[in-house]
Formats: sequence, C-alpha cells, structure tokens
Amino acid sequence: MQGVSTQAAAFALGLRAGYSVAAFVLFATALGFGAIARDAGFTLGQAAFLSLTMFALPNQVVLIDQLARGATVAGAAMAVTLAAVRLFPMVAATMPTLRGSKRRPVLEVLAAHFVAITTWIEGARRLPSVARELRLAHHLGIGVAVCGMMVLGSLTGFLLTGSVPGPVSAALVFTTPLYFILSLVISSQSRMDVAAVVLGCGLAPLLYLIVPGFDLLAAGLIGGTLAYLWGASAR
Repeated sequence: MQGVSTQAAAFALGLRAGYSVAAFVLFATALGFGAIARDAGFTLGQAAFLSLTMFALPNQVVLIDQLARGATVAGAAMAVTLAAVRLFPMVAATMPTLRGSKRRPVLEVLAAHFVAITTWIEGARRLPSVARELRLAHHLGIGVAVCGMMVLGSLTGFLLTGSVPGPVSAALVFTTPLYFILSLVISSQSRMDVAAVVLGCGLAPLLYLIVPGFDLLAAGLIGGTLAYLWGASAR
C-alpha cells in the first residue's frame, strides 16, 4: 500500500476501506435484523448490544429465534455455537497474517472478534498489499467501520419496524449471504474454486432436510472435498 508508513495511517485507511459496497450490503442486512429483534420483543439497547458483541448476523438471528421460541439460554448458546463454527477457518487463516514482529495480545483478540464474512472478504482483497507490521491496524480499521455500519443498520431497522413490511425485513437478512456467494464466484481463480461453490450451493438444500443445523457446515465440507478431489484427479 503506497504512502502508508504508520499504524495510525493504516487504521485510518482501514476505516475508509470499511465503508465499501460490502459494508453497505451489511447495513441493509442489519436493517432486517433490527426489525426481527423488535418483533421478537427485544429492546433497542439489546439489539445494539448483540450487533456489537456478536458481530455475526446469522448468529444473532439464531439467538433471537431460539429465545423467541422459548429455548433455554443453554440451548440457545449451543445453537449459536454451532452456527459460529463456520467462522473458525476464517479466523485460523486470517490471524497469522496479522502478526508482526511485535505481539499485541489485546489487539489481536479484538482483531479475531472482527473476523466475519464481510471483513474476511475485504481483508483478503486488501491485506496482501499492506506491510506486515501495519496489517493489524488496517484490519482493525476495517472491523471498526463494518461493526459501526452493522450497529447503525440494526438500530435503524429497529426504529423503522412497522413501516418496513415483514417479507422485506426477511429478504434483507439474505443480502449478506448473497453478496458472499457472488464474491466467491467473482474471486474464483480456477475451475476447482467454481466447482466448490456450485457443489456447496447445490448440496445445501438437500443437507438442510437431512441434517438441519449442520447443513451449511456439511455443504461446505462435502462440496469443498469433492471439488478438491475432482481438481486433483484432473491434474
């Protein structure tokens, strides 16, 4: 990244980069979450707290859905944990790229909190061009910006409930997964990458009927494995 030589400058560029198309897609998705939270009986402060501390809209929706259905806190926590498993590979792949010569444990933990679909996509695009010592600050800038957009979207959606039709609120929740799928397709560099996306999307509806709750994890694992085996055999 040209012209960036300080932690503050890298963080500021991260803030600016965070207000990208991806962040505005997340804002639109968060509108739907805010509306769902209010319909489920949550307060404005609770909706904002969930967006700030969980920073993963699917997990937030799972938590609200479980509690609204009368599930216990332990049961809801288990459901959220299973939904959050999908983020572990992203954290494992991202965190080593953020470590410089000097360790910053507190900032690294915060950086791990900011690893989600949107920040992972933006980081994959931007971090390789950033000096290694500045990547942590740049990632934190992106995370703060995107988290701010999520909280703002949740608050806006909460306050707009009643003027936004229910089907529209539900549809907004799916804008981030749609953006993620399109980003995967656009960033695919080989037929094996495309095959993994196609197989994963194709298997997801069937696996939802067979192993609900584990369908996305299973679709990614099976689809990715089959694509890898196909790519390896074609070499």
